[in-house]
Amino acid sequence: MKTINVALDDRSYPIVIGRGLLDGGFGLGEYIHGADCLVVSNETVAPLYVDKLLPNLAGCEIAHINLPDGESFKTVATMQKILDKLVASGANRDTTVIALGGGVVGDIAGFAAACYMRGVAYIQVPTTLLAQVDSSVGGKTGVNHEKGKNLIGAFHQPQVVLIDTDTLNSLPVRELKAGLAEVIKYGAICDRDFFAWLESNMGSLLEKDPEALAHAIQRSCELKAEVVAQDERESGRRAILNFGHTFGHAIEHCLGYGQWLHGEAVAAGMVMAAELSGIAAADRARLSELITAAGLPTQAPAIGSEQWLDAMGMDKKVRQKQLRFVLLRSLGEAFVTADYDQARLRALTGADD
Repeated sequence: MKTINVALDDRSYPIVIGRGLLDGGFGLGEYIHGADCLVVSNETVAPLYVDKLLPNLAGCEIAHINLPDGESFKTVATMQKILDKLVASGANRDTTVIALGGGVVGDIAGFAAACYMRGVAYIQVPTTLLAQVDSSVGGKTGVNHEKGKNLIGAFHQPQVVLIDTDTLNSLPVRELKAGLAEVIKYGAICDRDFFAWLESNMGSLLEKDPEALAHAIQRSCELKAEVVAQDERESGRRAILNFGHTFGHAIEHCLGYGQWLHGEAVAAGMVMAAELSGIAAADRARLSELITAAGLPTQAPAIGSEQWLDAMGMDKKVRQKQLRFVLLRSLGEAFVTADYDQARLRALTGADD
């Protein structure tokens, strides 16, 4: 079992990573300060893991709610169901919300916890690779809007992130690959050595080798924890974690949420961002080859230039109506800028066709 601390003063919390942590392998009692819990899961994950989670909640009065599964349900209406359940359960300010599932469950449950009674505690128990390495860490919560991804939300840090890597045994291959996009991102933006390790170990990761997955998860969480500790509310450096996401979110929005998985869209978005960066051809090739090795797309779908620009115009990095991108100086070094090659952007989005 490994523990990584997210250092945020009085909002600090541990990320606990290991095998067999469900099944009572890690008691959550010290992170639950009241008698009541609401376990939020979805119709796919709940039958697999709710019963395994319960021994970790000994002594708690537990309520459950299962959400529909899929990015298309990441809406205010779905969050309302959680709020209604909290009210119906008589939940008060010492209730703890527990998110058991992937990134959609974690984001919605965390946002509901941020809103209910102006904020109650919550715990992340991510069961997908993407959630384990990215969305469960850092306190970003929220839902999508018809005009853009994650436009409605709040920063609300969890009490603990409990990562049982055994949950990946049930993860479909497509979702495993989608999670690898976020793992690749960390190497691309801030750890060239980790990027090289991924090049050497991608086969093992796709085969769900436990040691390889544990290392990839641990290193990804270490890198994210470091960045979040420096910039909790994304006023500066934290924005580098959105490498590929400006393009990726536009793909998700324009195709319709759920048509491409988030990691698939980010993968293609990272290739576009590397092209926009104008980094060395050898670095661009290495990024594309690693994404291909992970079984992820390197080519964005045909969306149309107006749709690209409209969708990217709602990106949360826009400042004073200026679109900003996370770009690379080289593999392992990212930065945020509004100063980029406009002609290259037009070519990437088809505006010159």
